[in-house]
Amino acid sequence: MIPPQEASARRREIEDKLKQEEETLSFIRDSLEKSDQLTKNMVSILSSFESRLMKLENSIIPVHKQTENLQRLQENVEKTLSCLDHVISYYHVASDTEKIIKEGPTGRLEEYLGSMAKIQKAVEYFQDNSPDSPELNKVKLLFERGKEALESEFRSLMTRHSKVVSPVLILDLVSGDDDLEAQEDVALEHLPESVLQDVIRISRWLVEYGRNQDFMNVYYQIRSSQLDRSIKGLKEHFHKSSSSSGVPYSPAIPNKRKDTPTKKPVKRPGRDDMLDVETDAYIHCVSAFVKLAQSEYQLLADIIPEHHQKKTFDSLIQDALDGLMLEGENIVSAARKAIVRHDFSTVLTVFPILRHLKQTKPEFDQVLQGTAASTKNKLPGLITSMETIGAKALEDFADNIKNDPDKEYNMPKDGTVHELTSNAILFLQQLLDFQETAGAMLASQETSSSATSYSSEFSKRLLSTYICKVLGNLQLNLLSKSKVYEDPALSAIFLHNNYNYILKSLEKSELIQLVAVTQKTAERSYREHIEQQIQTYQRSWLKVTDYIAEKNLPVFQPGVKGFNDGLEELCKIQKAWAIPDTEQRDRIRQAQKTIVKETYGAFLQKFGSVPFTKNPEKYIKYGVEQVGDMIDRLFDTSA
Repeated sequence: MIPPQEASARRREIEDKLKQEEETLSFIRDSLEKSDQLTKNMVSILSSFESRLMKLENSIIPVHKQTENLQRLQENVEKTLSCLDHVISYYHVASDTEKIIKEGPTGRLEEYLGSMAKIQKAVEYFQDNSPDSPELNKVKLLFERGKEALESEFRSLMTRHSKVVSPVLILDLVSGDDDLEAQEDVALEHLPESVLQDVIRISRWLVEYGRNQDFMNVYYQIRSSQLDRSIKGLKEHFHKSSSSSGVPYSPAIPNKRKDTPTKKPVKRPGRDDMLDVETDAYIHCVSAFVKLAQSEYQLLADIIPEHHQKKTFDSLIQDALDGLMLEGENIVSAARKAIVRHDFSTVLTVFPILRHLKQTKPEFDQVLQGTAASTKNKLPGLITSMETIGAKALEDFADNIKNDPDKEYNMPKDGTVHELTSNAILFLQQLLDFQETAGAMLASQETSSSATSYSSEFSKRLLSTYICKVLGNLQLNLLSKSKVYEDPALSAIFLHNNYNYILKSLEKSELIQLVAVTQKTAERSYREHIEQQIQTYQRSWLKVTDYIAEKNLPVFQPGVKGFNDGLEELCKIQKAWAIPDTEQRDRIRQAQKTIVKETYGAFLQKFGSVPFTKNPEKYIKYGVEQVGDMIDRLFDTSA
């Protein structure tokens, strides 16, 4: 049980807490009453504020809307005024720009193009907004006049400033091929820079706004004329220079292939120096065309719109290219006529030209990229014509050597080298300067499949075969010609001289190496032929030495007299014969002198003291040394 004191204390404690809680509750009630009163007051204030705000809003919104409408109206007025000013300005374009358009663009292109831009905009405005107005006709007419003035200015600038390229500058440009530094230094300025920029501006305007392509025709016609005149001027330069100080540059431009001559070319028989000048001039004109055409394309690329460049360039080069091709065909035609006349030295003109055309063809092809097929095919067509006529010349030359008639009046009376032989060898020697070209000519006529892609070895074998054919034909013809001589000894001397001339000529040049490609024994064969003819000649002396041969003795008097008469007759006849080769002449004389002196010396030693007559000097007219001296004077018309 809880003691009474503790229970009493506990009760008082609870009573105190209860009293305290009641006081707290009473405070809360008072606070809530105050809060409610405050809330009621706030609601009353807010309601009043809302009522006032609604009244304010109802008053302001109409004012705001009215202000907004007024601002919009003001903006519209301003825009309208601006548009009116803009429109009115179009009506003033004609009067503002007429003076400038009338005076033209010369010297003030930028200002002029600015005026044309204003006119262009006015035209567009009236077309869109007032197509029936007289103002449209005014600005359209002004625009057309301005466009015509720009076209005229384009033509004027191109005409005034396009100059023919001087021959000296062209030659420097062409000769710069092998010298890269020199090539960089040689630059062609077709138009001054300021003029070029004006021309470019006008062309771009005409394309973009003028919708005009006529200026491109003007461009190619003017530049075409300059290109053609530049090349013709180079040709004339060659003719003038050749008549005063010789050809300005060596022919064919430095050769870069195996066609390079291995020795100084021999002067062609019957060739006129003028013909060589024509050849050199044509070769240089071909190179000049390539260089100038390259330069023309660079200029054109700045001025003509890209999609018109190839066509314009094609038109631009036609006159110059056609001139070159026509001249080339004239060379072919002249060669054809020369073949008919058997003037094969003139046909040789084709060889350096053809060689140069083939060497230049890669550059030609590059320059003509994008041109019409008919343009691209011109050079290959000319090359084919020249290869065909060249092959025809080679074929006819070989036939001519074979069939050259045996005319007595044309035969050398002294048995020297025939003109046919010297001409044939000279022609073959000159082919050495054009081995690849001549080989390609022969290969081009082959019907075998290998002809389309023949190698240099193949063409070299063809050329070797051809040279051997010419030499074979020449040998057959010489044999036939030798029969014209009634004296077998003179016939032998003639064949000896010609065979010896052929052999020596082959050995002095690369011809012997070319012949050896297909005929390795040719050199030995010629030596055997030469020896055979010497032996034939030596038999002519048998009728002299037989008189004093031991087998015919002792018929002294007639024998000695026959020897004397035969010796005198042979020496008289053979003195007029010729052996141009000094070494061979001395050798043949020495051999003959040895044989005759030995026979005559043996005869005198054996029978010189025999008393067969009272007047021995009548029969024994010559001493052994005298006989030798007489033989030493053979083949020498000056003795």
